[in-house]
Amino acid sequence: MTVDAVYHRPGAIWPFTVVGRPPQEDTTFGELIHELTGPVIPTVIPGLHAVHAVDAAGVHPLLLAIGSERYVPYAGTRRPQELLTLANAVLGQGQLSLAKYLFIVAKEDNPDLDIHDIGAFLRHLLERFDPETDLHFQTRTTIDTLDYSAGLGLNAGSKLVIAAAGPARRTLGATVPVNLSLPHGFADPRLVMPGVLAISGPKCGARNGAGGIDEDPDIAQLLTSLNAAFRASHSAFEGLPVIVVVDDSEFVARTLNNFLWAVFTRSDPATDVHGVEASTRHKHWGCRGPLVIDARLKPHMPPPLDADPAVTRRVDALFARGGPLSGLEK
Repeated sequence: MTVDAVYHRPGAIWPFTVVGRPPQEDTTFGELIHELTGPVIPTVIPGLHAVHAVDAAGVHPLLLAIGSERYVPYAGTRRPQELLTLANAVLGQGQLSLAKYLFIVAKEDNPDLDIHDIGAFLRHLLERFDPETDLHFQTRTTIDTLDYSAGLGLNAGSKLVIAAAGPARRTLGATVPVNLSLPHGFADPRLVMPGVLAISGPKCGARNGAGGIDEDPDIAQLLTSLNAAFRASHSAFEGLPVIVVVDDSEFVARTLNNFLWAVFTRSDPATDVHGVEASTRHKHWGCRGPLVIDARLKPHMPPPLDADPAVTRRVDALFARGGPLSGLEK
């Protein structure tokens, strides 16, 4: 399409659509969809009890699920098995297939777990998942059109399923580790919630390699430091299964919604999920220590969409009592 000219009257109002941080108008649509489809989910995928696309994380970047884990009920140690079958079914089901991070847990471990209580769900998962065995990646696959985290092109990226079943394997830490040593450029470690530590990192620069993606030197330096600390003392990390590297740890740790928004919209699993004492066995990647998620803004990502205060005041004035659009906001 070639546009030769655009005509408008003086002071025209331009209609356009933007996608910014929730809650926005599509938040209400999402709540309605959950209400309508929630009871149907178990009939579509037997064994799946509930799903929740987290609005605060941008909806498609993070999907929570509760399913049954009934395979091998006589086993002495319970591990995710049926949950993985259910996860594959979820990622092949309509709009659910757009999920980038899928966290799935077993209903049998806590029948009263509320999938809409995001904090409680995450604590349940963090207490139980094994980073050596319970991380399942899909690489070079399709993701949501509006997700730019991978930088590989339109609709291109990866997915990560974290499945957890069985009794709690750790007590989540509620304090920042004492004497945590960080390399230059990394600072201000803060606890987001029990089990999750946020660290401010240096600004993310351009990466080299195929598709513009390669190992980030700053993250490599951080992993070297964390690997050494883990080898020296496993106990220092026992209650911290997840570390997130962000642009502003104070902002991310301030509220759960800030954490959900920054971490899951600004990371691509295959590119940005790392681990302490990581290894690959039979093509399965895992780590003995904490997951390390690089959730900084990357050069290929669009900048945050923040409303201009002056424009906001002008628009609000149009809808104020006595204004030309008064009453229309309802």
